Amino acid sequence: MPFLPPRMSNLNSFGFGGQIAMDLQRYVLIRMALTALLCLLLSAGYVLYDSQRQARQNNEQSAQLLAGQLQFQLLRMESGLGQANPFPDFELWKQSANQPGACIRYQAVDAGGERSLCTGSKLAGAIPSAFDRLYRQWFEPGRAVRLAIEHGARVLGYLTLEPSAEAEIEQAWQSLSHLTLPTLATILAVCLMTYFNLYRALRPAQQIAAGINQLEFGRLDHRLPVFTLHEWQRIASAINQLAASQQHLLAERQSLIVKLLSLQEDERRMLVRELHDEWGQCLAAINAVAAGIRQTAAGDCPQLRDEADHISRITAHMLQSLRGLLGQLRPAEWDELGLQASLHNLVAGWNARSGGSRYRLNLAGPSDELPEAQAVTLFRIAQEALTNIAKHARASEIDISLQVAADKVTLKIVDDGVAEQLPFAGGGIGLLGIRERVTAWAGELKLAIVPPHGLLLEVTLPRSASAGVNG
Repeated sequence: MPFLPPRMSNLNSFGFGGQIAMDLQRYVLIRMALTALLCLLLSAGYVLYDSQRQARQNNEQSAQLLAGQLQFQLLRMESGLGQANPFPDFELWKQSANQPGACIRYQAVDAGGERSLCTGSKLAGAIPSAFDRLYRQWFEPGRAVRLAIEHGARVLGYLTLEPSAEAEIEQAWQSLSHLTLPTLATILAVCLMTYFNLYRALRPAQQIAAGINQLEFGRLDHRLPVFTLHEWQRIASAINQLAASQQHLLAERQSLIVKLLSLQEDERRMLVRELHDEWGQCLAAINAVAAGIRQTAAGDCPQLRDEADHISRITAHMLQSLRGLLGQLRPAEWDELGLQASLHNLVAGWNARSGGSRYRLNLAGPSDELPEAQAVTLFRIAQEALTNIAKHARASEIDISLQVAADKVTLKIVDDGVAEQLPFAGGGIGLLGIRERVTAWAGELKLAIVPPHGLLLEVTLPRSASAGVNG
């Protein structure tokens, strides 16, 4: 039979809230790190592009500067001032050149030949091969600059400046390194600061999730504390209002259940009285009349004796059925002897009727001190549980124990029936009625499988609860 307990215990309240906070922190940090890395990649791309652009500007400026020097040499030669070295003289460029590994070449248009000069390469350190390969693929470093050397209206030759690709790659790598290391350190610092700030800001999420878990499992008296952040406080206030509303509705429901159960017991008491006084007296009168008819017929009409005996047997059967019905509605010993005697009589009746099943009762504590409404609740629960066992369990051993303590009363019923797992297949109103009675007293109901098979039903009612008394 399907069953939902009024309350559950051993709840890990903070696991769910902690998981929410960790998931949100991880989500924010991952998104922030990815955004920062994307910005870093864009910045690195711009740095590399700018480094290549500056390198090309420097190459063009150097080529133009050298072309100007060569034209100045031509002017000196034309004016007759002469010069120490033959044209073209690269000595001045060699002294002022700031491009390691660069080569210049002058090729005359006429048969004057070609002259070239290269500066030494001064690489500061090793460059990662992957960076070298990618940079050469994307930016084409070492692109030559070619200028025409003119004098008057005539082109005398062509000047070619071939910069060092390795020097340009090294300069780009240094610029990228100067950007990357501080940026990575900044990203790490920002992520750490964000993590700790998120941890402090999301700490109420654990308490809120734990509070929701408390409400989910029936602890409606739980309230969330006051939070500093306005957003968390609005959520906590809404949850607290919901809990208070649910607690009020539950209290009204419990009060209604208690009133219905009390009304049911009053109706049963009235039915027992009416059946006993009216039907019992009528059946007893019929039985007496049948006995009189039998005595009269013995002398006057012997053929009526069998009919009179038949009436007596029917009346006796009706009286026996009536006594059983009265016992189910309200035990005869309840008003005089109380809960203990009623339970003993209940167990004795099942032992007499069951045949192969054995029912054992164990009582501990002052059960007669319980309020009548609570005692009636325990008796009805035991009555319903034993009925379910007889119908469905096919058990041979059934143990019933009632323990009354100062703060609570526990009813435990264990059988060795056919139950092997929870929840039960099918449906019924037996466990539902037990649950409603337990809920009315704000108690706890536990169902468990007893290895290898069998069922444990345990009901715990607080003695301090006043629902059943004041309902």
